[in-house]
Amino acid sequence: MTPSLRKSSIHVKQSDETDSRTNFLASGHPILTDVPENLVATAASPTGTTGCFVGFSAGEPRRRHVASIGKLSGIRFMSLFRFKLWWTTHWVGTTGNHVESETQFMMLDRDDAVSRPYLLLLPLIEGSFRASLQPGAVSDHVDVCVESGSTRVVSSGFRSVLYFHVGNDSPYGLVREAMCVVRKHLGSFRLLEEKTPPPIVDKFGWCTWDAFYKKVSPKGVREGIIDLAEGSCPPGMIIIDDGWQCMTRGKRPRILPRGGQEKESCGGVELLGKL
Repeated sequence: MTPSLRKSSIHVKQSDETDSRTNFLASGHPILTDVPENLVATAASPTGTTGCFVGFSAGEPRRRHVASIGKLSGIRFMSLFRFKLWWTTHWVGTTGNHVESETQFMMLDRDDAVSRPYLLLLPLIEGSFRASLQPGAVSDHVDVCVESGSTRVVSSGFRSVLYFHVGNDSPYGLVREAMCVVRKHLGSFRLLEEKTPPPIVDKFGWCTWDAFYKKVSPKGVREGIIDLAEGSCPPGMIIIDDGWQCMTRGKRPRILPRGGQEKESCGGVELLGKL
């Protein structure tokens, strides 16, 4: 059966009152429940049913908005979240409470027993705003955080800060299908097969970070190059990485110039002269 994705409203009768609820359904199975009314889903194509862009409306223009996209409960997921300015890492869970802040990628597992497909959730850029996922303010909910980073750039409505895509095939195929749709939508990047790799990718490179971290030195780099060459793996390029960026306004890291005398800098250790 071809997988499908849709936002559906249901009416639940509770005694004399009717409770109207909205869910996101993947091939008829609820994946996100109690979806807020201000959430808007738009099909990725007029005839397609496997993907949709998601946005929301807010009460007033602001530079930062946080909105629930619904309740996630009892469905395994894997994700990637940014835990430092420049690093992401893997994370797993089964409820909205397990989602980490600054989640950039999230995939819900399929369930063959009930024919529920995979679902991929991709936070996107819309105009001057970037999106990410985070644990909800309400228990088990997942929130989307949308921010411009500037008090001068505000908005109250979004239509495509998230992209949802479903599929029954492998997770790798699902990601590729979704990226093809997002590429066409954003028009700001190309897929790998559309690019010409630079010649440098054919060179074996060595980055000093995992060997020395912030204690990189000319002697250590020189010995590392010799060891690699003697092991029949001479590096064609070297990246000297000493923790290049200072993220605090406190004590500054040191620079070791030629001669070994110290001086202050907002960078890390600088190697001067030939190795």
